[in-house]
Formats: sequence, C-alpha cells, structure tokens
Amino acid sequence: MKDEFDLSPLQLDALREIGNIGAGNSATALSQIINKKIDMNVPKVAFVPIENVPELVGGPDVIVVGIFLRVYGKAPSNILFLMPQKSAFYLVDTLMGKPKGTTQSLDGMDESALKEIGNILSGAYLNAFFNFTHISMLPSIPAMAMDMAGAILNVVLVQLGQMGDKAMVIETEFLSEEEGINGHFFLVPDPGSLGTLIKAVGVE
Repeated sequence: MKDEFDLSPLQLDALREIGNIGAGNSATALSQIINKKIDMNVPKVAFVPIENVPELVGGPDVIVVGIFLRVYGKAPSNILFLMPQKSAFYLVDTLMGKPKGTTQSLDGMDESALKEIGNILSGAYLNAFFNFTHISMLPSIPAMAMDMAGAILNVVLVQLGQMGDKAMVIETEFLSEEEGINGHFFLVPDPGSLGTLIKAVGVE
C-alpha cells in the first residue's frame, strides 16, 4: 500500500503553493487589523514525527500562546497558530491601543481578541484553500491556551497521534516590521485528508 506521505516533488510544490496563498491572505488580514506591515516566509511543507513539532517553535519548554481550530468538511484538519508569549502580549497592546509593554498577562477580553485574530487568520487561509481546491473547509470556534509549546502541542496532537505517528505540517512564519510580532501558523491535515487535498489540486 502506498504511504500517503510519499508525495512527488510536484505534489509538494502544489501544497506549498496553496500554503503560500493561504498564508499571504492571512498576513494581509493581520496587517490590516493591526495597521502594521506583516511579512511571511515561504511556507515549509514537512512530514514530521508528531513529537518533533515543538522544535519548530523553539523547543517544548518555550512559553507560547496557542490558538487552535478544528477544521470540518471533506478534508478534516487542525489549524494551530502559535506565538511566543511576548508576541501575544504585544499583539494585545496593538489591538487595544495600549502602549507597548503594558500587557503582562491575559484577561478574558484579551483572550477574546486573540481568538478573534485566530478566526480571521484561519478564515483567510481556508478561503485560499477553497479557491484552489473547491473543497469547503469549515473552522470550529477557536480554543486558546498559554503554556509550554510541548504541552499545547500534546493536547492538539494527541487526537492525531491516535491516527498516525507522523503529521503533515504546512508551516508559515509571520514577522512584523518592528520585531514585535512573530508566530507560526500550522495546518495539519488528518491522515486520509491529504489524499483528498492532493486529488483536488489535480496533481497526480
């Protein structure tokens, strides 16, 4: 049986291109909200053992804010937006019009604002996917946690771990013009969803 992770260079390029457009949409949406230029690097498409994912954000012990959405539809997936704690605080200051450095912890209103950002970024990303694949993907209400990257990823990836020990990750890094905001955006399709996406892109 062919391993679903055994993709041709063309198929990987197609996934990278969708990731690129999705991340571009998200970066534009974020820069409009905070009124600052947001750059992004070219998305990486990787097939990683699930336990290695925390390394992508600086290691399992780094304190991060994670916004998580489950994606429903023909290609069920998970979306995760991870930011270092200080980026999340900076983002809250920017959103709320507070002087930089004001936010030192998150209250309910701050969390709502960050979840809404997760909503907007995911919507922008999934719209690009839809334009490319015509597969409708609907995000759940976002959940948010502030904890060590390893702990957050364990919660998110446990359900994936029951289905396979590897995850396909389309990962994009965001950076703001003034070092304040950076984050990693991950799309992790469920095992089985990958085939659906590849078929929809039309690269056999």
